[in-house]
Formats: sequence, structure tokens, C-alpha cells
Amino acid sequence: MASLNRIFLIGNLTKDPELRYIPSGQAVCTIRIACSEKYKTKAGEDREETLFIDVVVWAKMAENVSQYLKKGSPVFVEGKLRIRDFQGRDGNKQYKTEVTAQRVQFLSRGPGGGGGGESRGGGAGAGYGADAPAPEAVEEPLPSFDEEA
Repeated sequence: MASLNRIFLIGNLTKDPELRYIPSGQAVCTIRIACSEKYKTKAGEDREETLFIDVVVWAKMAENVSQYLKKGSPVFVEGKLRIRDFQGRDGNKQYKTEVTAQRVQFLSRGPGGGGGGESRGGGAGAGYGADAPAPEAVEEPLPSFDEEA
């Protein structure tokens, strides 16, 4: 049986990216994205619902995100859903659903807003995680990042 774990998100950062380095020296950046959906109810009322989604970005892509994005930045993320478990402060096992980014596209804020750059994992859009080596990085100035170039 075939399966697919792929997610596409467009939204705005709710706070500045948080960059840190794991003991192996690999960069990891956490961002939170707000994705809103507007719709009309059957009664004709306008409604808006917003989801807040945690995204984990690895290696050179993490450093690019940390350097060029800030609270409010519009972004497109392609990645996969992950559920990780950890021990909470109360000692109980807790679960967290998050997205592991395989591609991050910096979007423009509108006319003259800049942006439009991209930060991408290595090799044909393949993702990488904590146990995978960081891809070779080729840095280009904004507005474009593409480690496949």
C-alpha cells in the first residue's frame, strides 16, 4: 500500500525564528506559522479561523531562515508531519505534532516588499533531519537561495 506524508503551508511567522545548534554542530531553527482560512457560514456570516503550526528547519536552511526571516514574515513551507514524544515537566509522556521543513520559500509582502527567496534542502528537494548529514551549502544573496544550483 502506498503512503504519502507531505504538507504545504503558507502563512506568517508569529515570532522571530529561534536558532540553536545541537551537540554535533548542526543548526536547527524553530518557527511558528499562523495559517488563516476565511469562509462564510450557512447563515452568511464571515468567519476566520487561524491555525498555529510549529515548523522545524535543519542545517544551512535553518541558518538562512534565522538570518532573513522575522516575526510577521510571509513564508511557504513544504515538509512532512511528525509527532514526537517527550517527558513533560510533570513527568508524564507528552506528544507534539510539528512539521519538519524540506523546503522554505520566502514570500514577498506585496509591492516593494522584497523577499521571494528560497531555502531548500539538498538533492531534488529531499529533506534532512537530525540524523542526516547537512547538505553542501551554496550561498547566494537574497532574494534566492537554492542549494541545488
